[in-house]
Amino acid sequence: MRKRTLGSTGMELTEIGLGTWNVGPVWGDVTDEQVTESIHAALDAGSNFVDTAEIYGEGRAERLIGEVLEQRGDSEAIRVATKAVPDEDERHSEAGLRESVRGSQARLGVDTLDLVQLHCPETAAFYEPETFEVLEDLKSEGEISHAGVSVEKVEEASKAIEYDVIESVQIIFNPLRQRPSERFFERAANEDVGIIVRVPFASGLLADAFDSVEDLDEDDHRRIAAEEGVEAGVGRKGGETFAGVPFDAGLKAVEDVRRLVPDEASMAQFTLRWILDHDAVTTVIPGSTSPEHVRENIAAAELDPLSHETHGAVRDIYEKRVYEHVHHKW
Repeated sequence: MRKRTLGSTGMELTEIGLGTWNVGPVWGDVTDEQVTESIHAALDAGSNFVDTAEIYGEGRAERLIGEVLEQRGDSEAIRVATKAVPDEDERHSEAGLRESVRGSQARLGVDTLDLVQLHCPETAAFYEPETFEVLEDLKSEGEISHAGVSVEKVEEASKAIEYDVIESVQIIFNPLRQRPSERFFERAANEDVGIIVRVPFASGLLADAFDSVEDLDEDDHRRIAAEEGVEAGVGRKGGETFAGVPFDAGLKAVEDVRRLVPDEASMAQFTLRWILDHDAVTTVIPGSTSPEHVRENIAAAELDPLSHETHGAVRDIYEKRVYEHVHHKW
């Protein structure tokens, strides 16, 4: 698989990695074996990047990734990014950051973390230079190799990269959430900041995973957001579930997008190809505990770029179906 450089880090990451958010109760029960099989499947298919967080399964995702790395003979070539959970006030204290780093090191079985990202703290945290000074200290001490942020809002991303220590930004971007390409990508590229795209499938909408709310389990966070509205979803103001798009509007948009998908691709592959056509993007991290789906996702990197006409058609659908719901929120 082709690789792209993650900003100024120098890390060469495959265009498609693996996200591990679905290791936890918010997505339903999965076994340790399912998780480790999906990680092995991604790495065996040519991916070299896994993204995780200490909060995913309360450390379970990191622990299982650590076990996989220990089992494999190619672990030196694999890059793992994790995220430090904010304190109870939704900001990051020095004590909290250091505790997060120590815990992640132990669970992953490494002395130095490849990349530590602040995990979607509240907006005020991005205006506290002392937080970023701690990241500088952790880097100079050899506890972490690189630092980045995971954000909810484009404005948070723009503020974060004012700090020299921040070399990457993880952000939601897909055909139903296009504001980052307008408001952030060019600046990130100009300042040599890498972009990691999360929630590429809008919680399954853009993977054609369901046709109605009845297809979702009663305790699935997606069903709750579908029935009760966007703000009942995960993330600030529900911006994570379905990428913040109202369920019915999302289904209508997907119905329109479906006619653009070529015969040789699935909806999920089409979506990943659309994202990768944006040069500012370093890597995309779809999550799955199905080895079959993991391999299908990774194969999307080999598809030809989409035409300008197709990109224009996707933009038209976005403006018609979802722009008013998401564009100015995040």
